[in-house]
Amino acid sequence: MRENTISPLPDPSGFSSDAFTAVIRDGARKLIEQAIHAELATLMSAFSGERLMDGRARLVRHGHLPERDVMTGIGPIPVKVPRVRDRGHGDDKITFTPSLLPRYLRKAKSVEELLPWLYLKGVSTGDFTEALAALLGPNAKGLSAKTITRLKADWWQGYETWQKRDLGSRRFLYIWADGVYFKPRMAEEKQCVLVIVGADEYGRKELLAMTDGFRESTQSWRELLLDLKRRGLKQEPKLAIGDGALGFWTALREVFATTREQRCWVHKTMNVLNAMPQSMQAKAKGHLHDIWQAETKAGANTAFAFFVETYGVKWDKAVAKLVKDRDALLTFYDYPAEHWKHIRTSNPIESTFATVRHRTKRTKGCLSRETGLAMAFKLMMSAQKQWRKLDGQNRLPEIIQGIEFRDGIRQLQAAA
Repeated sequence: MRENTISPLPDPSGFSSDAFTAVIRDGARKLIEQAIHAELATLMSAFSGERLMDGRARLVRHGHLPERDVMTGIGPIPVKVPRVRDRGHGDDKITFTPSLLPRYLRKAKSVEELLPWLYLKGVSTGDFTEALAALLGPNAKGLSAKTITRLKADWWQGYETWQKRDLGSRRFLYIWADGVYFKPRMAEEKQCVLVIVGADEYGRKELLAMTDGFRESTQSWRELLLDLKRRGLKQEPKLAIGDGALGFWTALREVFATTREQRCWVHKTMNVLNAMPQSMQAKAKGHLHDIWQAETKAGANTAFAFFVETYGVKWDKAVAKLVKDRDALLTFYDYPAEHWKHIRTSNPIESTFATVRHRTKRTKGCLSRETGLAMAFKLMMSAQKQWRKLDGQNRLPEIIQGIEFRDGIRQLQAAA
């Protein structure tokens, strides 16, 4: 008879505490302890020369704080923080708080970011404890519906603080604008969020502005742009990218009159194809790609003329949508070719908000307009960490200097 005849049942929580994970967790604990003791040694060394009147050292080790678990992506890790004792009698007592483990830290930053993503992905607040126990282990504590309620309040507070930040020292060469609709449950109308993403003089993309709007009206966009200027954005962007249907463009011409315009090819393609029968859309889409993927502006104009001639008779409304923004669709040829992939569409905004729309459809119960806006802000700030810098960053100083580009290539300046 075989000795091992009993198979262990799986953990009811669904969390697999395998040996490999246990080794990783133990290694993480030891690394944390090493980092803490190294930082403590630096502190003790800095004050090693200070003595009391009786010759005793002013700063000495004094045991440990009570052990606490810090929740991480690989489950809870127990940590013990050493204490120090300052024997001096002044008011400026020396204490030790390791930078790796701030006071009262109970969750790693990765876990803090996991919570809003789960919420945004459709996990209801009532299901959080079960979901996180499956991900982080059965000892995942303090991650309840109340945690999400507190987080939503923190998101809104963070959004309000972010809205007031000073932009006086910043310069943005490109801006992307879009008005994105999603419908919180129980709301009478879809919520329109006006979003502007900017690329600064170092090629870094970041969320520049975001607010509630009224149907993408010119007035709403004007208020948003004027607020950017009020907070210090004095130098006008070189180029703005967005959908042709926005009230944004009228407002842009009033607030930043010298900023050039580039229509988003993704939006334009969808608008044109929606005015054509399904049977023709695949073929027409290929011909539209021939326009904006041409290597030169002359090649784009040739492909443009072909599209108009091919589809203009039967589908004049579709062609009209294309023709009305012809010049603004081809502006990108006057900028470095390395930047074309970035400035032909407003896709960074649209793709990020796809998750917001998914979340608002999955939300159980009412989602207020304030919560919807705060949630969208949190998502954008999380997504911003993954945004790529502009290619061809060496071209940005040339754009600032006003050097001419033709078909994406720098033009030699005539001698004075």
